[in-house]
Amino acid sequence: MRKDDKQPTGVIGLDAVIEGGYPSEAVIIVIGSPLSGIDHIARQFWKVEEEGGSYMMIDSEVEEGMVDARGMTPDTFPVHYQGKRIIVDSLSSVILNFGIDEALRSLSIARKEAAREKSTIMFLLYNNIHKPEDENRIFRLADVVLELKVVTFVTEVERQLAVHKLRQTNVPKRLIPFNITDKGVELSTTSRVV
Repeated sequence: MRKDDKQPTGVIGLDAVIEGGYPSEAVIIVIGSPLSGIDHIARQFWKVEEEGGSYMMIDSEVEEGMVDARGMTPDTFPVHYQGKRIIVDSLSSVILNFGIDEALRSLSIARKEAAREKSTIMFLLYNNIHKPEDENRIFRLADVVLELKVVTFVTEVERQLAVHKLRQTNVPKRLIPFNITDKGVELSTTSRVV
């Protein structure tokens, strides 16, 4: 895949790790807990360039520029897929409110929309609330699957990013430490020594 077929992630250090950015015309799943930083990853992707895109907020307060999707049904989402960077926050709410079959249908439609509009659509998925078999069905439809993990040691917290799936690109073979700063998620250039 050529570098010009990629979209910058907006996360310091991540573009280099995944060979240039997220693939264009892709569906991305970012999985983690609400405290892991997945909302930062989404906002950074949404705001990486001036052209922006659509941020469909289902789960929380709607910020300036976001689409209030709290009362929408998934079949109305594509009308709001504007721009090259689209975020649906979150697929977990779609599953909980409408069921796994509707969530899978939303992902399939998003794949077609991403290809047609040459856009990249990111869905947030909260871990530890869905059946493993449902998560597996979701991951199979995705082009990219990132997981943000929080590991607690005796007196410190370490955050780690795992790239589980990356269409047409090599998947990194290690967990990548990251920090959450006032600018959002930043990959760490140093590793923890034990």
